[in-house]
Amino acid sequence: MDKVQLRARGKQIMASLSKDEKGLIEQKLADQLLQSEIYKEADTIGITISQKNEWNTSPIIEKSWQLGKTAAVPKCDPGPRHLHFYQLDDFNQLETVFYGLQEPNPNLCEPKKKSAIDLIIVPGLLFDTRGYRIGYGGGYYDRFLSDYQGKTVALASNAQVVEALPHEAFDIPVDHLITEDGFVF
Repeated sequence: MDKVQLRARGKQIMASLSKDEKGLIEQKLADQLLQSEIYKEADTIGITISQKNEWNTSPIIEKSWQLGKTAAVPKCDPGPRHLHFYQLDDFNQLETVFYGLQEPNPNLCEPKKKSAIDLIIVPGLLFDTRGYRIGYGGGYYDRFLSDYQGKTVALASNAQVVEALPHEAFDIPVDHLITEDGFVF
């Protein structure tokens, strides 16, 4: 399968989950992440604001705030396809942008330098056992991660993990992958 077909497969996996199944997996993924050493050691967490057919990130953001951690969320710059992260202290600092995405309002949030982010939770639709992923196709995260020095982790259900995915020289694998059963690596 090519990346377009794989992307469609990943979207289908997420769309096929019942509300209860999705909620149960989300809880397990959050628990696995929050109990991990990579999360406990991080002060600033880079994390997206999830959409309907993605794993809900709000509980992770809220728990990070409770623990005194900084949540940094990305804003897309569609021209050069770059990500810029901003500190999010309240969900009221978000604005709705293209495709209904929720992103930080730069007028209400403090920018965070890449070097200040200790751990980034990288989104995706499918992942392989080497850390490569199929995302939504914009290349935003690969560009951002190309010179990122912190740690990366992805959250995925077992159904989203495959043995191998096609990848290009510019694709950046994640350091760790967590499923509802725990760390894959």
